[in-house]
Amino acid sequence: MSDVKVQNQPSENELDSLGAFQWPIWEKEASSFPWHYDTEEVCYLLEGKVTVHANGKTFEFGKGDLVTFPQGMSCEWVIHHPVKKHYLFR
Repeated sequence: MSDVKVQNQPSENELDSLGAFQWPIWEKEASSFPWHYDTEEVCYLLEGKVTVHANGKTFEFGKGDLVTFPQGMSCEWVIHHPVKKHYLFR
C-alpha cells in the first residue's frame, strides 16, 4: 500500500488544472478520529493543521498543501487547528 502524498504549496495553475476549487468543501474542528479510505482522496487545505498516523508513519500538512490518501488506507487523524478543505474521492 502506498503512503500519504503531501505536495507543499502547489501552484494555482496546477490546482486549476485539477479543478480543485470546484470540489466540495469539508470543515472540522480540532479533534482526533480514526478513518478508513474506501477510495483514493485528494484534498487541498484552505485552513488548518493536521497530523495523520498511518502504516507506522506520521504525515503532517496544513494550509496550502495538496494531499493524496491511497485507497484502502486506515489511519488516525489529529486536527490541531480547525480544517477547511476542498476534497475529491476518485
